[in-house]
Formats: sequence, C-alpha cells, structure tokens
Amino acid sequence: MNIKAILEAVKNGQTDIETATTQLQGFADLGHSRVDTLRKERTGESEVIFGQGKTPQQIIEIMAALQANSDNVLVTRISQETAATIKAVYPNARYESIARILTLQNVEIKTVAHKIAVICAGTTDLPVAEEARLTAEFYGNPVEQVYDAGVAGLHRLLASLDTINSCRVVVAVAGMEGALPSVIGGLVKAPVIAVPTSVGYGANFGGLSALLTMINSCASGISVVNIDNGFGAGFLASRINQL
Repeated sequence: MNIKAILEAVKNGQTDIETATTQLQGFADLGHSRVDTLRKERTGESEVIFGQGKTPQQIIEIMAALQANSDNVLVTRISQETAATIKAVYPNARYESIARILTLQNVEIKTVAHKIAVICAGTTDLPVAEEARLTAEFYGNPVEQVYDAGVAGLHRLLASLDTINSCRVVVAVAGMEGALPSVIGGLVKAPVIAVPTSVGYGANFGGLSALLTMINSCASGISVVNIDNGFGAGFLASRINQL
C-alpha cells in the first residue's frame, strides 16, 4: 500500500491511526528483520529476500509482511528443505532447485516485449545462469536461454548468434578464465552484463580469476556484477530492458 492509499484509508475510516502510523514509518519491525514495505513505491520493485542464513520461520514472517502490500515475493539462495517448510505455509509458492529461488505470485506480472538473453559457458554454471533467468522472468521479461556455449567450442556460441542478437540485453555467465563476456561483447550491439562464477580449479580462486578477466575486458559495453550474483545480473538486465 502506498502513502496516498494509506491516507485515503484513514480518511474513509477503513483503517485506524495506529495502523496507518505503522504503515507510514516505511517498515514492518519483526524483531529479527525490519521489512522495507515502501521500497516498491520508492524504487519500483519490492524488497527481495536473501534467504541464505535465515531460518524458514524468519523467511515466512518476512513473506507475510511483504504480502500485506499485495507484493509478489522473491526469495533467493534457499535449500530444498527450507523451501519445503515454506511451501507448507504457502502452497502456491514455486521453488526452482537448481537456482535455489522461491517465488510467490500475488498479482499478475505484465510481460514486456523486449527479450533478455542469458548465456552460460558451461553446464556447471547453470545454477547462476538459472538464478539470473528466473529473476528476469519474475520481473516480466521474456528470456532466451543459450547454455553450454563457452569459448572452448566457439561454434556453439556462433550457432545461436541470431537468437542473441534478437535480445535487448545479454547476461553472460562464466567461470574458469571468464572469457565469454569479452567474446560476446565483440559480437553484439546490446549491453552485456558479465557474471563471474566460482567454477574452476585452484588458480580460479573461487571465481576471482574470472572476475578480474571480466573487469579488464577490452570489449565495450560490458558491466560486471559480483561472483555468482545471478540475481543481481537478472535484476539489472530487467531494469535496462524496461527503460
């Protein structure tokens, strides 16, 4: 509920002053969390729940606070066991185990016309790529998937170039040496969001080598998010796609 709606509810006798005051403070204080209830009004999108490190009960309570505003709910980085506990309370919630994402749709999602491409270098990068894809779709973006298209077999990427060029934004997910975004950046007109993953052998340093490669890319039009941050890439791609 936005500020105008809260004031109208008070004026029409649909809510009391105490409830309205709580709503107007901008957050719901749950003790363990202070849920930002006015974020959608300020930024266009509701607060997203980062599930890692939270108990199932904490997540359930945060979801309830967000649902009070009739918001759709996105929870990232949760296990199958945590998702099962949440689904016992919210049976309409949808869980995707590869991406470790749970969504709950309360209002219809309006889909935009322009598409986003999510490309990953290898099958082991799928969890991060799927996190990016599902995030972008949660915000109403059609997504084209081009998976297992790393530069070690460049013909696989080139075979999907028409599909990639039909998209307005590209998310490129890669571990190892992280060369994929640079190659894509030299082939497409769209902005490229590079996502380094922690996939790789010892000298990969948990994704640091891929991150440094992407930051130092010689291709123009590339931005880089943090290691394994599929959510951040999907969210940024959505923002660009819906400008």
